[in-house]
Parts: sequence; C-alpha cells; structure tokens
Amino acid sequence: MKGDHFLISTLAILAFATFLASAYDPSPLQDFCVAVKDIKSGVFVNGKFCKDPKLANANDFFFSGLQNPRNTQNPVGSNVTAVNVDNLAGLNTLGISLARIDFAPNGLNPPHTHPRATEILVVLEGTLYVGFVTSNGDGNRLFTKELNKGDVFVFPIGLIHFQLNVGHVNAVAFAGLSSQNPGVITIANAVFGSKPPINPDVLTKAFQVDNKVVDYLQKQFWYDNN
Repeated sequence: MKGDHFLISTLAILAFATFLASAYDPSPLQDFCVAVKDIKSGVFVNGKFCKDPKLANANDFFFSGLQNPRNTQNPVGSNVTAVNVDNLAGLNTLGISLARIDFAPNGLNPPHTHPRATEILVVLEGTLYVGFVTSNGDGNRLFTKELNKGDVFVFPIGLIHFQLNVGHVNAVAFAGLSSQNPGVITIANAVFGSKPPINPDVLTKAFQVDNKVVDYLQKQFWYDNN
C-alpha cells in the first residue's frame, strides 16, 4: 500500500509540475530571450507589452488593404504581405496571424521555414506548385501538390516549404499561421546572405561544392520578399 501511495503521490506531483510548465512557459514568440537579473535592463518578455484593456479600441483589432494586389516585380516574382502582431496589435497573445501572397507568372515564394507556426494555405487565383520537406529523421521526404483556385494545403511547423506559380497569369494565395509572430527564415538568404558571412570553409564542406561556387553565391543579392 505504501508503494501504491508513493506512486500516486509522485504521479500527482508530476502532473502538477506539467500543468505549471504549460501554464507559465509559453511557446517563444521571438528568436531568443536572454535572461537578465536586473529587471531595469529588460525591454519585453515573449514579444510585446500589453496595453491597459480599458484603453483598447476597435482600431487595435483592425487591418485594411489585403484586397489590393502587391508589386511582384522583383528577383523572385512574389510578394508576401504579413498581418501579424507587428502591424495588428490586437493579435497579441491570440496565437494567430495571416498573410497575402502575390505571384507573378513563374513567381516563387522561395524555400523557407516558420520556426513558430504551422501554415495553412488557400489559393484564391491561379495555379501553384507547393511542397515541403520532412526532417532528417524522416529521411527528408518531399511532399508536393499542384493547387488550383479553392484548394488548401498545410505546411507543418518548422519544415522547409515553398510555393511556385506554374500558371501563365498572376496568382494569389492567403495563408493562416498558428502564431501571432511566426517568424520566417528564407533558406538561401540565411545561408548565403548572412551578416557577417558564414565562413566559406563551412559552406564548401556542407554543400560539397568548390569554394568558387560558395564565393559566387555569397556575392549575390538575396532578395527578401516579405
């Protein structure tokens, strides 16, 4: 009986600890948050300060203009208009955001990841070839699909994914994301356009290419379509 009582007590303590961890350690909404002992040195925790609710108004929950096409005359032929906590303050703590993505013919939303969000995409106009790659442990499998108007596709959190306009006219899609600040890491930009540049020896060995190739790629202008 004593053993059973100890086991029940232990499970209860573990359950309570899990509850506390869940309640007080939310998912990060920024790339990192370095702890400080002097609270006067801190600027914010997990994204944003909160406005006094009594001072909130309807404009805090309002964003306008997503009906307007965006300029896609750029090297990748796409333009992402994000609506997140940075431009819609009322999203703070609600765990959602969205984006409009415009594509020129043959326009590409380059391979990228959202470190803090799953994405669900719906095509409003045009035809898109989309896909994502699974993690190393799953063998880096590629899942792809051609989407037409009204089709929906999901990109799991953190996985590399892309969208390419394979039609002959402009395409438009809307994406919902499961974070108020999902973040975006465009793979080529991060690897070859980091500031300062990654040591070429690292990239030469990682990609198994000649150092001249790495040098060429690091000298390119890596456009940010977000």
